[in-house]
Amino acid sequence: MITLHHLENSRSHRILWLLEELHVSYEVRRYARDPKTSLAPPELLRVHPLGKSPVITEGDLTLAESGAIVEYLLERHGQGALVPVAGSPERLRYTYWLHFAEGTAMPPLLMKLVFSRIEKAPMPFFARPIARAIASKVKGHLIDPNLGRIVAYVEAELGRSDWFAGPAFSAADIQMSFPVEALVARAGGGANMKGFLERIHLRPAYAKAVEMGGELSMLR
Repeated sequence: MITLHHLENSRSHRILWLLEELHVSYEVRRYARDPKTSLAPPELLRVHPLGKSPVITEGDLTLAESGAIVEYLLERHGQGALVPVAGSPERLRYTYWLHFAEGTAMPPLLMKLVFSRIEKAPMPFFARPIARAIASKVKGHLIDPNLGRIVAYVEAELGRSDWFAGPAFSAADIQMSFPVEALVARAGGGANMKGFLERIHLRPAYAKAVEMGGELSMLR
């Protein structure tokens, strides 16, 4: 039996959604974030040394990292579903977006979240203007221009087809869903990105994942 160790408001949502799309048997163990710090609870350290989510267990296997989990589940339980045919142009695009999600899109989004919190964090009055000035400069000169390029690129790519790998829905769309949600919420994603979100939100498996694991309210 597959067990998903699911942290609320996290990228673990994608794994829950994928499990629903694959129609495989699984169980969910839910973990709540610390209400003050928003960090994962220490209980997750008993599952994996990094104490983060998503993590799945199956038999003797314990596996972390969203991309690795997606590939494992598709290879072991997918029976060819949600993956374009090997050697096709769609397969290459699928592989590209599967890695783009965490390798390119998420790092600047996380940086923006961190530096935005620095701007608002309580601190001694004499340190506040310095910290806010540094945070503002990093965002203005590094993070926001990078996010702007990513938004423009993703928006253009979704103008080519409804789905990231081509005309058919694939696991690349599941992997890209979290960064697209975050880009729309935090970096002004365009009409094509919003249309993509509307399409995925209409999928029954997506709705079931929300029912099982909760909404991604941190992105709203």
